[in-house]
Parts: sequence; structure tokens; C-alpha cells
Amino acid sequence: MPEVVDQVALARLYGEPLFAMPTDLYIPPDALEVFLEAFEGPLDLLLYLIRKQNFNILDIPMAGVTRQYLVYVDEIRGRNLELAAEYLLMAAMLIEIKSRMLLPPRKAAPGEEAEDPRAELVRRLLEYEQMKAAAFRLNEVPQVGRDVLRAQVFIEQSLQPRFPDVNVVDLQEAWRDIVKRASLVQHHKITREELSVREHMSIVLRKLQGRKFVEFEQLFDAARGMQVLIVTFIAMLELAKETLIEVTQAEAFAPIYVRLAYSPA
Repeated sequence: MPEVVDQVALARLYGEPLFAMPTDLYIPPDALEVFLEAFEGPLDLLLYLIRKQNFNILDIPMAGVTRQYLVYVDEIRGRNLELAAEYLLMAAMLIEIKSRMLLPPRKAAPGEEAEDPRAELVRRLLEYEQMKAAAFRLNEVPQVGRDVLRAQVFIEQSLQPRFPDVNVVDLQEAWRDIVKRASLVQHHKITREELSVREHMSIVLRKLQGRKFVEFEQLFDAARGMQVLIVTFIAMLELAKETLIEVTQAEAFAPIYVRLAYSPA
């Protein structure tokens, strides 16, 4: 390995470091080209030749312009024949106009001017110059991503309020309060009642329907006995498990509220 400062490679060839320039390096003749003037087409070159020499575009000296144009076409024809084809078409048009100007003009009708062979070329040049000037002015307008950057604001939370989650301990405390209230109401009538968790789930959903928030204690009917309270509590746990209701509180140790689960449209 050659001695290189800090073992820094001069280049990488197919991913491998290159520490010395190869002695048999071959560079094709057309690998590097320098364009002093870049033209977007034959009209652009023709307009450049006219404006560079301060020619009157309405009175173009066809001989001098055609000669300079053909010199440029000869240069690009040896390098890129496909590119030169478009310029050769304009060269043929210039030669035709030049030859028509050498011929005696046709006689025009009384009161009309003789036809100028350069009229069509002048019209195309003027239209191209107007379009090029409009494109230049349009390019000067500030563009997003080039001259200015679009401001972006990230909103951390949506407008939907988010309440603290209710933990198990809070539910236990709330359930103890319900049981304590139920113990104050004594019933001596003994009856057999079949209680359905699904039925009480429907009852809880009906109580929450159309209401924004309902206090946890209001969902229990202490007068119906301990069995109904237990089934109602199990029904609420099932609804919460199936994400049909939300159990929330405004802050820690605050009253617990229940509402229907929010479902976006």
C-alpha cells in the first residue's frame, strides 16, 4: 500500500479505495465538453446572433447572420448529429430566405407592399423573444422550495379533550360507596329474580344515550338490592372491556364519570 497521509484514499472504484492514480487511465475524447453558450434551440441561437451584434430584428442582414449560424451548426454537427438535425432545418430556412432576397421581388398589387421573405422568420423570432422574456420574469417570482420555505406547525394534541385514566383503586373506592349506600336500604321480601348481564348492559347504554357525562353513582339503583348492583357493575366492566363506554375523571381523586365511547365519523 502506498504511503498516503492518514491512509486517506484518493477515490473509490467499485467500492474499493484507490490510493494512487492509475498509470493506464484512458479518458475518451468526448468525455468532457465545455459549452460557453447554451442555446435551447435554433430560434434561441438565431436571436442570440441578432441581439449580440445589435441588428434590427425587423431588418435582418441575412448574409451575415446565415454565415455565423452555419459556422455554429458545423461545430455541433461533428459532435452530436442528432442535435444538429434541428439546427440544420433552420439553416435550410435561412438559405432559402437569402436566395429569395436575391431574386427580383414579385410585383404587388397597387396599394400593397411587396412581400418580404423575412416576414415569417421575424414573426417567429418576436414571439419567441416574448415567451423567453415571460419565462425569465416567471423564474424571478419567488418559488416554494427554492426561495422560500413553507411554514409548518405541528399540533401535539387534537381539540378532543383527554381526561386522566381511571385506575382500579378508584373503581374500588367508588364501588365501596355504592355498597355502603345499598346496606342502608333493607329488604325482607325474598324473591327469585334472574338477572342478565347483557340486559343490564343495554340498560346502562340507554341511560348514557344522549347525555355527555353521567356520574358513576347515578348508574346504580340502590333500592333494587345488592344483586342488581353487582350485575350492573359487571355490565359496566363488560362495556368498558368492549370499549363501548369510557370511565373518566377530571383529575385525581375527583368524581368518576361515565360516557359513551367516542367514535369518529
